[in-house]
Amino acid sequence: MESTSARTDICASAPRAHPRPAGQDRYTISEVAAFTGLTAHTLRWYERIGLMPHVDRSHTGQRRFTNRDLDWLAFVSKLRLTGMPVADMVRYAELLREGDHTFEERQQLLEATRRDVRNRIAELQGTLAVLDFKIDFYAGARRTPERGLTT
Repeated sequence: MESTSARTDICASAPRAHPRPAGQDRYTISEVAAFTGLTAHTLRWYERIGLMPHVDRSHTGQRRFTNRDLDWLAFVSKLRLTGMPVADMVRYAELLREGDHTFEERQQLLEATRRDVRNRIAELQGTLAVLDFKIDFYAGARRTPERGLTT
């Protein structure tokens, strides 16, 4: 069953202000799509694969998202930016639903992702250094046109 930590373990950074106060926070799928930038198709897919389970439904069967769902989607968007595989995101969501006894496994998943992100950042910093060198080279070549350009 869901634990207290499952309700609060969304994102470390402060969430954006929600458009509606808690208790009046029922959003349609099109409203959530507009708010998050995700498509309705993606939101339905997230639900289907277990990344976003238990979305409330209206009496007519329409999905009704809450501010908590928006917070979760913001966190999932951050995980997507890290390059975390969807299977790992789904696993994280499953562990979260299982409760506090999964803290260690959730932490391990996030630490592995952090290692990957740091490795990518280091690669990008190396790439940025090459670009900076080339930009400086060309800027210098324009100032002294007698130098031959090689690359």
